[in-house]
Amino acid sequence: MHLHTLAFLLAALPGMASATTLLDAWRAAEQHDREHAVARAAHAAAQPRRDQAAALWRPGVALTAAAGWGQGETEMRGAHFAAPGMGASSGVAFGTSVTSGAATRWALQASQPLYNPQRRAQQQQLNLRADMADAAWQAAQQSLMLRTAERYIDLALTQEALHLLDQQLAAVQQAATEAQDRFALGDAPVTDTHEARARLAALQAQRMAAQTALEVRRRALADSTGLSAVTADLPAPVQIPQRPLTDWQNEAEAASPAIRQQTLALELARADAQRHSRSASATLDLIAQAGQERLHASHDRSSKGTQALVGVQLTVPLSTGGLRAAQEEEALRLATQAEAQAQATREDVARQVHAAWLGLSAGTQRVQALEDALRASEARRDATRLGHAVGDRTLLDRLNAENDAGAARLALAQAQAGLLLDHLRLAALAGKLDETALPHSMTSTTP
Repeated sequence: MHLHTLAFLLAALPGMASATTLLDAWRAAEQHDREHAVARAAHAAAQPRRDQAAALWRPGVALTAAAGWGQGETEMRGAHFAAPGMGASSGVAFGTSVTSGAATRWALQASQPLYNPQRRAQQQQLNLRADMADAAWQAAQQSLMLRTAERYIDLALTQEALHLLDQQLAAVQQAATEAQDRFALGDAPVTDTHEARARLAALQAQRMAAQTALEVRRRALADSTGLSAVTADLPAPVQIPQRPLTDWQNEAEAASPAIRQQTLALELARADAQRHSRSASATLDLIAQAGQERLHASHDRSSKGTQALVGVQLTVPLSTGGLRAAQEEEALRLATQAEAQAQATREDVARQVHAAWLGLSAGTQRVQALEDALRASEARRDATRLGHAVGDRTLLDRLNAENDAGAARLALAQAQAGLLLDHLRLAALAGKLDETALPHSMTSTTP
């Protein structure tokens, strides 16, 4: 379904109190909903992971320094010594040891990775985790939109049920008054009065239950949006264009956030297996390093060594005691699990798309049938009212007709709301439910 089609569909939804639209409610929920706040915090880690991935192939510089108390033992024998005015000597021994003294050491090293399969796999994993965070954030946004729409419509339906109960209560109260007056005149049996009072009591009990449900649903929407005294109206009737099931399934396969998350999880598991493979163990780095070691004794004897090197360094682990092989085996098993999970997710999304599409297809015909049923129920109610007034229908017939007309109107409202929600669910499964699909204004058509 194209976004402008969804926007046209959602334009049928009425607004909240004080001209609050569904878009306003969504934006309020985006800032206030606690579950969404958790998702936002998780998504904030995506960019730092990408920064880490980019930094893995940049040069690294390290400085180390140490100071303490140490000793140095060196020995040289059989050396040849020659100096001006002193002649030459062979078999000379030099005393170069510093048995105890203050020791200092420093080293500075810069390195640039040239070949490091393990680091490249790690970089891929960090980027994949960042992509997974993006997909999870998209799913969280769509979930909040759908959740807000569901709570809004649940509140609207409960309000409509309460409104219909009030209408029925008024009608039954009128009928009860008429029955009492006619009984007093001897024009109607006392059973009419009892039937009216019994129906009135039953409706009052239903109204109390509906009022409780209304407060619960209003609280649920208010908790999510932070908006107080929230009210909602029923969706207006709309014509919904039908699309083939294969179109929805193809779009869901290509853009479903759930499928994308599992596909990325599979790639992540494969990258982890590659990171622990034997072929990824060798590394080659360009290095530049300089360092100095110094040992100074109290009797003015000291030693100092300075080193510097620029070149390449090859590192090849010869044995890890079986650790690398075990890690690779574990990673391969987890990759197999991730592949199975990805396939299960595809099948689950396909089932959800099919169910929502069937609900949409059957819902369109159901709405048409319920529209016909409502017209027939209202015509029957009007005829029964007239028949009761002239004595052709009993009071019980009239009460039943009133009840059936109210039930038919509520059933139609529920079917219309279900139709809208199925469209929203399909859009979410296809990854197309976003803010651009939500209307900026809505009008109520509730009778």
